[in-house]
Amino acid sequence: VQLQASGGGLVRAGDSLRLSCTASGGTFGDVGWFRQAPGKERKFVAAIRQRDSLYYADSVKGRFTISRDNAKSTWYLQMDSLEPEDTAVYYCAADRYYTGTYFLARAYDYWGQGTQVTVSS
Repeated sequence: VQLQASGGGLVRAGDSLRLSCTASGGTFGDVGWFRQAPGKERKFVAAIRQRDSLYYADSVKGRFTISRDNAKSTWYLQMDSLEPEDTAVYYCAADRYYTGTYFLARAYDYWGQGTQVTVSS
C-alpha cells in the first residue's frame, strides 16, 4: 500500500488550497489528514469514517472540508480561509479498520510522504 499526497504550496492568508491523497492497493476504514509544524507533534486535522461521517479538529472546523472519491481511491482536503497558523507539513493517513481513535496518529497503518503548506501573513 502506498499513499501519495500532493497539492501543497505557498499561499497568502485567506487563500485556498486543495490537498489530494491517492492510494495504491489496499482497502481502508478511516482515512484522514494530519499536520505537523516544526518542533511540534503531528496533530489530527480531519477524517472520513464509516458511512462517510466527517470529523474535524476544532481549529479547522468551518474552514476545511474533507472528501473522498472511492472510484479514484483518493481523498481530498479543501482548505479555505487559510491562516499562518495552518503552516505545516500535511500528511494523509489510512487505517485498515474503523476505530474509535481516528484522531490519534498511532491509529493509522499507512501514511503519505507529506506535503508542505506555507501560509504567509
